[in-house]
Amino acid sequence: MTYQVNFRDDAEKDLLSIYRYIATTDSLPKAEKLLLQLKRSSLSLENSPLRGRILPEFQSLGNSHYREIIYKAYRIIYTVQDKNVEIFCVLDGRRELQYLLQQRLLR
Repeated sequence: MTYQVNFRDDAEKDLLSIYRYIATTDSLPKAEKLLLQLKRSSLSLENSPLRGRILPEFQSLGNSHYREIIYKAYRIIYTVQDKNVEIFCVLDGRRELQYLLQQRLLR
């Protein structure tokens, strides 16, 4: 079964922010390559979205609605409903994320 993968506005903003940061601090080609890989990883969920693990920060709260896949240091956080995958955010996994996730995903 093929799922439709959609990026929420916040996820699009995250990707743009990551792109700008890498382009500024490293190089434009590396930023473009990373952006392409993050999108490719996200779009790969159309074939097997349940392969991502349940978000550990919410699992202890009994919330198994949010899942994630990892690409390098980045966490791609999403949900699956019917035949749709909603990408909520793409975040740098090296940051303290518990508070940020609760603010962004539970609003």
